[in-house]
Amino acid sequence: MEFRGTTICAVKKNGVTAIAGDGQVTMGESVIFKNTAVKVRRIFGGKVILGFAGSVTDAFALTERFEGMLNKFGGNLMRSAVELAELWRSDKIGRKLDAMMITADENTLLILSGTGEVIEPDEGVCAIGSGGNYALAAARALYQETDYDAATIAKKALKIASEICVFTNDNIRLETVGEELNATLPPAKLAKKPAKTKKEED
Repeated sequence: MEFRGTTICAVKKNGVTAIAGDGQVTMGESVIFKNTAVKVRRIFGGKVILGFAGSVTDAFALTERFEGMLNKFGGNLMRSAVELAELWRSDKIGRKLDAMMITADENTLLILSGTGEVIEPDEGVCAIGSGGNYALAAARALYQETDYDAATIAKKALKIASEICVFTNDNIRLETVGEELNATLPPAKLAKKPAKTKKEED
């Protein structure tokens, strides 16, 4: 019997990337095996975040190999992803993995698949897994029509997906990377104007 993890949603906005994932693991097509699985995590010293969906065993294998590439290439996210994809395409790994992963650092957001595909979303929103289409639609609407930050959009989109997809629950885990570009700055102190002299008043 195969164990599967489900929905991941990522949003990149104003210098921050958030990845949210639910906690449900399904055994086969009908049994909820676990409600509190951790499908979103930090790797490479906390500088990279990722979330995975699909076969749990294959997802762990994909994550392990990707982290190995990050260590090999000094944390270069794009190069690590491309090199991993080339391994699959040259069949050096030996088989395709039934899993997908979203990963991000402070500059780049990518989707990786177990078939050797690397995709950089045009818009700073993407989602994978059984509830991915629902989460993606919700996230795009919130991204375009609200002022919510990346983390809020990702969480709300996943919550909406959990209300529609039977393979997704609302036990949401979230990780973020990057710094808010529009952070509120303390008001600047105004310089006091010098008092007028009596001569100036005359």
